[in-house]
Amino acid sequence: MNPVRIGICGLGTVGTGSLDVLTRNSVEIAGRAGRDIVVSHIGARGGAEIPGITVSRDVFAVADDPQVDILVESIGGTTIAKELILRAIASGKHIVTANKALIAEHGNELFAAATEAGVTIAYEAAVAGGIPIVKAMREGLAANKIEWLAGIINGTGNFILTEMRDKGRDFEDVLAEAQALGYAEADPTFDVEGIDAAHKLVILASLAFGIPLQFDKVYTEGISKISTADVGYADELGYRIKHLGVTRRTDHGIELRVHPTMIPKTRLIANVNGVMNAVLVKGDAVGPTLYYGPGAGAEPTASSIVADIIDIARSLAVEPQHRVPFLGFQTQSLSDIPILDIGAIETAYYLRMSAEDKPGVLSKVAQILSDMGISIEAIIQKEAAAGADHVPLIILTSRSVESKLMAAISDIEALPTISGDVTRIRVEALG
Repeated sequence: MNPVRIGICGLGTVGTGSLDVLTRNSVEIAGRAGRDIVVSHIGARGGAEIPGITVSRDVFAVADDPQVDILVESIGGTTIAKELILRAIASGKHIVTANKALIAEHGNELFAAATEAGVTIAYEAAVAGGIPIVKAMREGLAANKIEWLAGIINGTGNFILTEMRDKGRDFEDVLAEAQALGYAEADPTFDVEGIDAAHKLVILASLAFGIPLQFDKVYTEGISKISTADVGYADELGYRIKHLGVTRRTDHGIELRVHPTMIPKTRLIANVNGVMNAVLVKGDAVGPTLYYGPGAGAEPTASSIVADIIDIARSLAVEPQHRVPFLGFQTQSLSDIPILDIGAIETAYYLRMSAEDKPGVLSKVAQILSDMGISIEAIIQKEAAAGADHVPLIILTSRSVESKLMAAISDIEALPTISGDVTRIRVEALG
């Protein structure tokens, strides 16, 4: 049987890792795929010679090469990468990519083009690096009606929050270390403000609920305003703060949100630390399942890329209509369930405020919350420091609709006995 020929576009961290794994594990890979898999063409700006492999400085030469069966896109971005993939699809090539931004923002268009051409786009490495969560969602949990999922799907943010909790360090201090270690870019916005996690959450939500990709509808909130004080108070209340992507099916629509979240210490996902990723999925038949592992890195990402290559190699002789659908649901079965505005979601909340140290302040705050139908579940009220006239007041609320909670916060901030803004962190039981 003829070998499957691979073209790799981009020879950075991901491309090099994929080449290394394909070369090192070639015997095992051939045994699993049922035929040899060889890298025949690489497109990379460096253009260095690699024995036995054609190397082009132009990545589009790989897309145009009639000998290439599967193109691995590892150049990143959403402009040239999109053009490259569309050109490769038009040439009848299957695609493997780790490009979460491209899938989240342009996946609907790319999948439509691939369907028309009868080829596959595989993207396991686009979500949570080496964790096979896409395959689990599309195939392993196919019998289930997914109720909700929550994920730590950005290692940089998780590293920062872990260091803040374990060592009492400030956000800016840990961020600088994350940049020095290579966990965060010089411009860390995508990681710490939740954009990277939002790309991944959009993909997971589509797999969970059979909806088109809708990146423009994700609510995104970062971790840059989380203080060591909040981390400490969360611990006192029995919680840990994690930067979660959360999506949930409700009677009114689908929640789609990324934000700092307090979760009980007893949950397994609350104990995922450092740069590791984890995704907790609740299905109606199986119950909660947790998927844990490295979310980035050359070889963990290559593990997922090569697994996709093997899957495609196994299905080359399968008619397109009999392959696993791109988003797990047949195209004609995708739903138009609405995405909820953040004001319509319902959860519990942690509130921290600076209150004047005198009688009656707490009762006024409690009355405002009560007027909105919000109950108080727990309170931490510290004594004033020497010479201070304000004290930290921490409240854990019952579950409530966000729009009501925000209205209550506005009224609380207007009290003359409350100084500054009220800090708000959402709380999820994940039970």
